[in-house]
Amino acid sequence: MSRSILYYVHHHGQGHLDRAKAIALQAPERFVLLGTRIAGRTGAVCSMDLDDDRPNEDGGTRCAVTPALHYAPQDHPGIRNRVATIAETIARRAPALFVVDVSVEVGWLAVLASVPMVYVRLSGDRSDVAHEMVFRAAHRLIAPFHQDLDDPATPAWVVDKTIYLPGLTAAAPVARANGPRVLVVAGAGGTGYDGERIAAACRATPGFQWRCIGPVSQPAVCPDNLVIVGWSPTPEREIAAASVVVGAAGDGLVSAVLAVNRPFICLPEVRPYQEQLRKAEALTRMKAAVVEAQWPEPAAWPALLERALCLDPRATAHLHDGAGVAHAAEQLIAMAQMV
Repeated sequence: MSRSILYYVHHHGQGHLDRAKAIALQAPERFVLLGTRIAGRTGAVCSMDLDDDRPNEDGGTRCAVTPALHYAPQDHPGIRNRVATIAETIARRAPALFVVDVSVEVGWLAVLASVPMVYVRLSGDRSDVAHEMVFRAAHRLIAPFHQDLDDPATPAWVVDKTIYLPGLTAAAPVARANGPRVLVVAGAGGTGYDGERIAAACRATPGFQWRCIGPVSQPAVCPDNLVIVGWSPTPEREIAAASVVVGAAGDGLVSAVLAVNRPFICLPEVRPYQEQLRKAEALTRMKAAVVEAQWPEPAAWPALLERALCLDPRATAHLHDGAGVAHAAEQLIAMAQMV
């Protein structure tokens, strides 16, 4: 019987779970997903819920100060229980491989438990000591984006150790853009968007229908050309039906936009390690998006939409791999079989 592949899923945002689930569904009998609040959200894939590791509500959480780790709370029962659950799962299942998306601490736990560890490497400046050490400890690194979108400053040894796997999304829908429609996507891990600002943009662009999915506040007066949907169970279909997509530079949204090659207005959000800023810079280099540092003023939107619609789809077509999920599963299973 083939040994399991454990796959740790970080709780921030939706993208980590989405790509883990997409990969695991290629061979659900091989994968076990571990993460906080993932019970009932992994379909046919076996999963294990972990205790919450967030700081205590009283604000009294103290962390060990060490450059080798990013987050090491002291006297935190959730951390103790998480470590115990992961260690017990490793001992019981004897996994062939442990994929970590993402946590330096869980990466080291896998290494210390004698399991080959594959680490998901995100965008941004990851030159700090903790990232460098866990990158060196990893069997391989996985980047959920095309190599052309990588940071030019990435060290050569990190690039050599990285398997670039663009297209780690659910299957792209066959729907096509439905008229002059702008879709604003607010991600689960972001700060949301101000409905009043969106309403002002709508009034400045009466020739476009606007739709918003995700956490968007309701404006006092909603223009006729604005629909605020809220949470959507099928964001990929909404993206495929848009003429222009507006949103942040998270890997999940960027991958979904590239999957259907839609014009993209990118508004990178503040993230640790300049993750979204570096991804937005890469999109600019590739002429794959119109990038703005903050939500534009109403008068700027007509020209912005025109610039986005003038982007050449041929410049971005190669950045997505339609078989990326299958390729990722194949790579991980091949690595597991070498153990």
